[in-house]
Amino acid sequence: MTTSVAILGASGYTGAELIRLIATHPDLRITALSGERKAGMAMAEVFPHLRHLNLPDLMKIEEIDFASVDLVFCALPHATSQAVIDKLPRDLKIVDLSADFRLRDPAAYEKWYGKPHAAVELQQEAVYGLTEFYRDEIRRARLVACTGCNAAAGQYALRPLIEAGLIDLDEIVIDLKAGVSGAGRALKENLLHAELSEGFHAYSAGGIHRHLGEFDQEFSKIAGRPVEVQFTPHLIPANRGILATVYVRGEARDIHATLAKAYADETFIEVLPFGEHPSTRHVRGSNFAHVGVVADRRQGRAMVIVAIDNLTKGSSGQALQNANLMLGIAEETGLMLAPCFP
Repeated sequence: MTTSVAILGASGYTGAELIRLIATHPDLRITALSGERKAGMAMAEVFPHLRHLNLPDLMKIEEIDFASVDLVFCALPHATSQAVIDKLPRDLKIVDLSADFRLRDPAAYEKWYGKPHAAVELQQEAVYGLTEFYRDEIRRARLVACTGCNAAAGQYALRPLIEAGLIDLDEIVIDLKAGVSGAGRALKENLLHAELSEGFHAYSAGGIHRHLGEFDQEFSKIAGRPVEVQFTPHLIPANRGILATVYVRGEARDIHATLAKAYADETFIEVLPFGEHPSTRHVRGSNFAHVGVVADRRQGRAMVIVAIDNLTKGSSGQALQNANLMLGIAEETGLMLAPCFP
């Protein structure tokens, strides 16, 4: 049976990525696309690379007939998303790609996003959408909150290690490089080619990046006590990709064995042979994550390196993976595209 889906925020990068993936999905049909500033435009005008697809024109959210929709992908900015989702029918399945429902504690949301949550009831209902670790909850969920792309990369490196008690929880450093598409499609002066190219820089340094709220929540839950990691993201002059280098205190061979065992049955997570380094170029445009472990020259220290595509495994691919589970469809459906190389 074909499932009808709507994509809210289809004129952004994650919306376009959802369309690209769903185009090859045998069980999903896109019946509505919203784009507030581009309402009335054809997708071929907004994203010419999608002109070969037979897609509905963009419209405003209030013009969509949700009675004819089975599942909604909400690819809207945070704060906007919670207001929109709060007005949608309560029997509608929703996969939210924003930050609005990732944090379970309303006080934590207010701390990291600077304002009270406007839909606390829904915040309590939402299931955290890191697929490999919340499968059972996602299958039963009506509302799934996809993770931040940076948060996904860091968690793939660390969750199994924290659970196994293999590393010092007070000495975790996440050094992360991210492509510019992670900043969204809106025009920003610092993202102009002349401002960004031929260099890269740290941002939100010193413990103020919002994805730290996810790290705090998830790592502390696993450990059973507060865990605060040191995290510095960097913006690189590349369109797509995340490379997270995570520095930990622990035995490298044990760390590699633990990660290899944890992900042995995971279709989308590849643990490389010990000592090999992953690269963003090897996961580009795909839903795969590559994980490498390297021993440091100092005994008892190691690096875990994770590469993902921020728009796919870090966002839209993860969203489709979750939707498949919610709809009782094989999890890999529509997501087995090989990475694009070179």
